[in-house]
Amino acid sequence: MVSFRALLEKFDKKGEKTGWTYFEISEEMAHQLNPNVRTSFRVKGKLDEYAIKLVALLPMGDGGFIMPVNAEMRRGLRKKEGAMINVALEVDVDPLPQSIDLLECLEDEPQALAFFNKLPVSHQNYYSKWIESAKTIETKTKRISMMIKGMSMGLNFGETIRYFRDLEK
Repeated sequence: MVSFRALLEKFDKKGEKTGWTYFEISEEMAHQLNPNVRTSFRVKGKLDEYAIKLVALLPMGDGGFIMPVNAEMRRGLRKKEGAMINVALEVDVDPLPQSIDLLECLEDEPQALAFFNKLPVSHQNYYSKWIESAKTIETKTKRISMMIKGMSMGLNFGETIRYFRDLEK
């Protein structure tokens, strides 16, 4: 585990990262944490006393990384841009949890289940993460329905999204 103090910062205009709150992980700290890795990887640990897990560090091209600090994390910290935080991180190798609701619904659809089971775990995670990120039960239900229909048709994640987007036009 590596520990350090960090400043919460906010991107001004930075493409897709505009408005993000984040903190930097220096190249040296990143090397201590996960030697010779220059691509995104997951970490767990604490920001002050707020526990985190399944959080990705994003490479910034210079050997350093950033960790986005979302609204839930900021509420847990009770801090915002400009505040100093104590950071304690380690590499998170725990498997990503699958959506229980999706798995239960797949049991009733053997064709979709067979398609899902043939996917690499990383692709299965796309489905679960997208479904679990829904903010309402209605949205979650709609997403599960879309994914099962798409898998039954042999469509991958991106093809499924495009198929249903095109239907709405």
